[in-house]
Amino acid sequence: MTRTPEIIDLLIESRWIAAVDPDVVLKNHAVAIHNGRIIDILPTGEARARYRAEERVTLAEHILIPGLINLHTHAAMSLMRGLADDLPLMEWLQEHIWPAEVAHMSAQFVYDGTRLACAEMLKGGITCFSDMYFYPEAAATAVAEFGMRAMLGITTLEFPTPYASDADDYINKGLAARENWLDHPLIGFCLAPHAPYTVSDLTFERILTLSAQLNLPIHCHVHETRQELADSLKLHGQTPLQRLQKLGLTGPSFIGVHAVHNNEADLAILADSGSSIAHCPTSNLKLASGIAPVARMRQLGINVGLGTDGAASNNRLDLFGEMRLASLLAKGTTGDASALPANEVLRMATLNGASALGLSHETGSITIGKAADLCAVELGNLETQPCFDPLSHLVHVAGRENVSHVWVAGKCCVDHKTLRTNGQNDLDSAIALWQNKLEVRGEA
Repeated sequence: MTRTPEIIDLLIESRWIAAVDPDVVLKNHAVAIHNGRIIDILPTGEARARYRAEERVTLAEHILIPGLINLHTHAAMSLMRGLADDLPLMEWLQEHIWPAEVAHMSAQFVYDGTRLACAEMLKGGITCFSDMYFYPEAAATAVAEFGMRAMLGITTLEFPTPYASDADDYINKGLAARENWLDHPLIGFCLAPHAPYTVSDLTFERILTLSAQLNLPIHCHVHETRQELADSLKLHGQTPLQRLQKLGLTGPSFIGVHAVHNNEADLAILADSGSSIAHCPTSNLKLASGIAPVARMRQLGINVGLGTDGAASNNRLDLFGEMRLASLLAKGTTGDASALPANEVLRMATLNGASALGLSHETGSITIGKAADLCAVELGNLETQPCFDPLSHLVHVAGRENVSHVWVAGKCCVDHKTLRTNGQNDLDSAIALWQNKLEVRGEA
């Protein structure tokens, strides 16, 4: 008896598929997708017999991977890319970035900057990002236009900016934005206290209460510089992580960003509490903050994802670059060539990030039942030949320029390296306008 093929929306056939969970690379397999979700993964020949797809995509020289997850960025700061290079963190922030924000920050600035970031990230295979910036309503509008997945931060500071007047104002405005986007399937929110040196104990306590009540992750810079630790010891008599632990913030919902400088007691806090870390190696090097002990973190079982930080301090939103750099730094700093192999670095850029954000049930791996958030990377060009190990090539040979297709929840957002969205309409002119405004301010 001949079986009638099942009609589905999309069948993606690929030379290699890196599922991530389980940690296998399948050869000559296909992913069947219907209503935005993965319904089957099977050999290509069987897939063609079992399914009749409305659309079939054949990737003859590609590796199909889960969409990459940028665990920490400041998307709208893409408009300040290269504005104040070659400076240490606090001078960069206090004398250049914060004054520029005071002069120019607005909902329009965030909308245009986030659109620029979404375009860059999608073309580089990033399907989901965790953001920490202002005007989340404007950011959400931009994200929705590009069809990305995002966790937008309810960013909190004690001092005023053009966006809000004090900590309560930041939180209340962020919660109102969250309420307006509750029903969007791809956009969520997290609590984003900026850092221990800009947020008070009282505000951290309110954030902890909201996290528990609303089941929201907490996304916070921590232990980025040696000066931060010295100041905390002088002011509080303890490291920032020790202070956060005492306040009850560390735990499975906590994402510590950077965590460059840690003693064993600090690492034990992260490990014992089940906290996650967003590792941003390029930004840490560019701002001369240091190198996070990621290999040691992984030895202790700490969940580590990868982030780019903002384009103002990187200056790329490029997770391929972060994967390669993270692997090389781990090998170089430990003297262990086996530290952070390609499969583990890919997991950091996908499933680990999803786990940190509470999204591992939805994305982060090519798994039946999950959303079809996928990235196709071409490995058939001369500069990627010969290919003995596609996972090694993914981390150490390929770059974002090799990304050919990207899908978010089964919808094609990048097709043959071209964005398929109306979100980039008028973007060139908007960028030019902001560049002119920022340049005029810099010359004043």
